[in-house]
Amino acid sequence: MVDAWRDDRIGSALRGENPAVMRRLEAGFAVIGDVQFLPGYSVLLADDPAVQRLSELPRSGRLAFLADMDRLGEAVERACRRAETGFRRVNLEILGNADGFLHAHVWPRYEWEPAELVRRPVWLYPREMWGEERYALGPRHDRLREAIGEELDRLAG
Repeated sequence: MVDAWRDDRIGSALRGENPAVMRRLEAGFAVIGDVQFLPGYSVLLADDPAVQRLSELPRSGRLAFLADMDRLGEAVERACRRAETGFRRVNLEILGNADGFLHAHVWPRYEWEPAELVRRPVWLYPREMWGEERYALGPRHDRLREAIGEELDRLAG
């Protein structure tokens, strides 16, 4: 199956088979999101698929994961500020309600979002948007993806 990596996102990242991976970070993987209705949406995946909660990591692992989340958030902010009109801010979330492995969402937010959604959680966007082909990750997102990766590299030093 072409998208089998989606069934094991962390394992496929560890094996070098996850095409969404932008960079390997200290405690995980920075990946571009499957949907891009908010251009630049990214996810930080913990590098251990058995870890379900931040609290399961030792203190040093928690701090490393949170530092990676901060780095990815800043990289998305820098790249989106340059590449996308109407950039406002970045929202960072660790939820874990749907996927049982530790991960963090990095959502860029924009002035052009619908007025009824711009100040609300992204999860309130209509469900159909999450599956629309026009928002699916694809080659048209390569430039922004590369820009985020370059910012991750800059922030590493």
